[in-house]
Amino acid sequence: MVAESIAYRQLEDLYARYAEALDDGPLEQWPEFFTENCLYLIIPRENVERGMPLAIMRCESKGMLYDRVTAVLETMMYEPRYLRHHVTNLRITKCDDTEIEAVANFSVIEVLPESLPRILMVGRYLDRLLLESDGVWRFSERHCIYDSTLVPNSIIYPV
Repeated sequence: MVAESIAYRQLEDLYARYAEALDDGPLEQWPEFFTENCLYLIIPRENVERGMPLAIMRCESKGMLYDRVTAVLETMMYEPRYLRHHVTNLRITKCDDTEIEAVANFSVIEVLPESLPRILMVGRYLDRLLLESDGVWRFSERHCIYDSTLVPNSIIYPV
């Protein structure tokens, strides 16, 4: 129980730093939260419930995550915006010395210049984390399952 309590505190810190990297940057730090061989999905809840693997964003390695960062910073055209990620109800569902499975709720608020804030997306994270040789927990899988069947046509940043 003590090991799980320590792991929980480490995860709370990890999730807070993850949200901070997406909200305040630099975005280039985002891939460092993942293992080299990872899976990152933003997928609708309806697809998950139906067993359909189609995701609106799918990255299958840390290299693909870096490609996404490059696209956001250098090649995509979009109106500037601010994001705030809120992560709640973090719960560890499996824990041993080198692997953790966890679930948490998320909401993402987006603010465009001269606009009121709006809810961009809500859902839950289903995560698998590995303790790497440097003593740092990293995501080996992050499934960002959003609840609505509709999403804005401008999902630019990771969730």
